[in-house]
Amino acid sequence: MEKYFNNKSIVLILWKWKWHLGVVVVAAVLLAALFSSSLFITPKFSSKAIIYPSNVAPYSEESETEQLLQWLQARDIKDSMIQKFDLGKHYEIGKDYEHYYSTLLYEYSQNVSITKTQYESIEIEVLDKDPQQAKDMVETLIELVNNKIRRIQRAKYEEVVEINKRLMHEKEKEIDSVRSIIQNLGKNYGIIDVENQAQEVTEGYLRTVDGNASRINTQGVNRLKSNLEEKGGEFLVYRAYIVNLMTRYNEIKAQYEQAYKDVNKQFTFTNTVTAPFVSDKKAYPVRWLIVLYTVVAALILSLVVIAIIENKRSMELFKEES
Repeated sequence: MEKYFNNKSIVLILWKWKWHLGVVVVAAVLLAALFSSSLFITPKFSSKAIIYPSNVAPYSEESETEQLLQWLQARDIKDSMIQKFDLGKHYEIGKDYEHYYSTLLYEYSQNVSITKTQYESIEIEVLDKDPQQAKDMVETLIELVNNKIRRIQRAKYEEVVEINKRLMHEKEKEIDSVRSIIQNLGKNYGIIDVENQAQEVTEGYLRTVDGNASRINTQGVNRLKSNLEEKGGEFLVYRAYIVNLMTRYNEIKAQYEQAYKDVNKQFTFTNTVTAPFVSDKKAYPVRWLIVLYTVVAALILSLVVIAIIENKRSMELFKEES
């Protein structure tokens, strides 16, 4: 019962102050609507894009999305955006201001949002008083990050091209050197094919060529036999060596050609799922929220003041009755 009467007292007090509270609510609505209008707050328009990473190779344990997020938030990307759109002037920050650059970066961070979504995509949102510029900034941000990654990867591929080009040149010199030795063995010792020549020498030495010993060049057979005994093993070593060199050379050449192709490819590193567009409805400020918060705050403050006044009156009445 005591709680009931307390609640009843509160209702009676509120009813007693109803006109005052009504005036407070109306005044709060009017003032909040006025101060949240374009007369006091510059309206801003939002433009968004949702992108996924593509052809981005992570450097460590980070995901491709996390790496792309790092690229988008890089300082040089911000500087390029600031320069391209002259954001210092656009945000009305004077260059002679002592904290010009830090203030400019703060304004940029307040108007450009880059976040990772729950689906491993990246949402880019730009707020700006000019809806066309908001869209242009989103598109430019995507273009800048593509150009930056392409530039870095191209430099990497160019390095691979130069390394493989140098390795190819070294292998070519080795191949020429071994080929020269093999040619000398053929020229000076008549060794060009150890297996077949060894068979011919054996047949000649055993006089089994067509069963006619008179047709055998015994002197030539003996000379070739001597040369094979002396240089045959060396010939086989160099022939196996040049085969290995050619195999390795072809591997390096394939890597060189692939890297050369990659240097000249126009890779894109983002897939746009949702493209930005020019908004026809402002995103900031949200006037109804401002009005709601203002009314709630005004009511709370009014109730506190009413409670203080009523409590003071109760104390005075209690003293009079005492």
